[in-house]
Amino acid sequence: MTAPLLDVAGLVKHFAVRGGAVRAVDGVSFTLARGETLALVGESGCGKSTVGRCILRLLRPTAGQIMLAGRRIDDLPERRLRPLRRHMQVVFQDPFSSLNPRQRVRDAIGEPLRNFALASGAELSARVAELLDQVGLPPSAMARLPHEFSGGQRQRIGIARALAPGPDLLVCDEAVSALDVSVKAQIVNLLLGLQERLGLGLLFISHDLAIVEHLTHRVAVMYLGRIVELADRRALFAAPRHPYTQALLSAVPVPDPGAARTRIVLRGDVPSPLAPPAGCRFHTRCPAAFARCRSEEPVPRQIGPGHIVACHLEG
Repeated sequence: MTAPLLDVAGLVKHFAVRGGAVRAVDGVSFTLARGETLALVGESGCGKSTVGRCILRLLRPTAGQIMLAGRRIDDLPERRLRPLRRHMQVVFQDPFSSLNPRQRVRDAIGEPLRNFALASGAELSARVAELLDQVGLPPSAMARLPHEFSGGQRQRIGIARALAPGPDLLVCDEAVSALDVSVKAQIVNLLLGLQERLGLGLLFISHDLAIVEHLTHRVAVMYLGRIVELADRRALFAAPRHPYTQALLSAVPVPDPGAARTRIVLRGDVPSPLAPPAGCRFHTRCPAAFARCRSEEPVPRQIGPGHIVACHLEG
C-alpha cells in the first residue's frame, strides 16, 4: 500500500494568552494522497487556516505528528526542514498583499528558484516564462510590477510562484475568496488542470462550499478546533450526517431560487476557543443535542467507506 503524501495525526496548536490558552486546533487527523484534493471547511475561527500553517511549519505544532511523503516534519529543526520546504508550498488568500509591490514578476516567481538553487540567469528566465505560460499569462508579464495586474492575474502569479520549486503539496488558504465570482471559476479550473497535469496534492482551505463541491475529492468539516465529519465529496453533499455539516450545506445558495429547501439556522454564537464547552463542542448550538452531548465528547466513528463522523447520534 502506497503511503499518503500527507499524514496528520492528533495535531494540536494552542496559543498561550493571559489566563489560559486559545485551543485553535485540538486533535485533528487526516491523510491526503498524491493527486488528491482535500477541502478543509468551517466557519471563520474554526482553526482550518491554523492547520494549514502548522503543516507548512509556519507555526510549530503544540502536539501531534505531521508526515510528508513518509518523513516526519513537525519536530524537525529549521536547518533540516529548509530543504523540504520546496516540496510544500502555499497560495495565500489575498493576491494584493502576498506579492511584494516593488518586486517585478520575474523576481517574485524566480525567488524560490534562487532560494533552492534550482536555476539562475537565462535558465531562470526561461523557467519563469514556462511557469507563466502554465498559469495562462504571457512572458511579457515578467517585466511588470504587481499593481499592473488585476486580482485574478495576481493570484495566477502567486500560483506560479508556488509551483516554481516543484512542490508535491500545495496548500490553498482561502485562495479564491478575495476574487470576483467569474474569476473564482477561472482560478478553480486552473488549479484542477494543474493538479491533473502535475499530480499535486491540494489541501484546499475554504468556507465557500459551492466552490468546494466543484473542486475537491474529499471534505473535512471543522468546528471549534476539531474535525466533526470527513467524507467523500459526493457522500457528504448528498447525505451529510453531522448536524453542523447539515446546517452549513443548508445555507449554500442553489441555482433555482424557487427550489424547495429547508434552511437550518443555528442559534447562538460559536463558543470561545479559550474555554470550549464540555462534551460535544457543538451541543450549545445543535438542534438535536441531548443530555449525553453535554457531558461526553463524541468519538469519531466510521459509518461508511471513508465516512467518519463525531456525533452521538451515530453512536
